[in-house]
Amino acid sequence: MGTQLAATIILMFFLGRWLDEKFELHPWLTIVFSFFGGFAGIYNFINAVMTLNKKKNND
Repeated sequence: MGTQLAATIILMFFLGRWLDEKFELHPWLTIVFSFFGGFAGIYNFINAVMTLNKKKNND
């Protein structure tokens, strides 16, 4: 799960950087996509932990 969290943030960072170069908006899209990747990664991490916790409690 930690790898997935890190991968989400890193991929969104590089996507933002690539779009910044394409549209010449340095550094705005890098910042926006990095924060979005962080929030999405944390949301997915928390969701996965809660799902595992529900499965554990049901057993």
